[in-house]
Amino acid sequence: QVQLVESGGGLVQAGGSLRLSCAASVRTFGMYTMGWFRQVPGKERECVATISWSGGSTYYADSVKGRFTISRDNAQNTVYLEMNNLKPEDTAVYYCNANIKGMNQWGRGTLVTVSS
Repeated sequence: QVQLVESGGGLVQAGGSLRLSCAASVRTFGMYTMGWFRQVPGKERECVATISWSGGSTYYADSVKGRFTISRDNAQNTVYLEMNNLKPEDTAVYYCNANIKGMNQWGRGTLVTVSS
């Protein structure tokens, strides 16, 4: 069982930046593919970015390419999402995800609100 705790959300003006962090309480953190997802009320949760266990492979949704950067520190059991040039449409609850062999664990989420 992986416990994931997100932090770093908040209110920011359009064009601003935020950095989300997700701390994982598991000894085998380095074995997990980590990701950030987001969800707005009435819509499905969508994948924003993922990063492989080594950090050597990343994926980004088209809507955030060039603006968001996912990274991880396996020594600190932490994954990050650097978000730049934020837009009002980025407003959502952002969830940290840990995946290993198809099994998913989720954090409780952190709210990001981007004002226009």
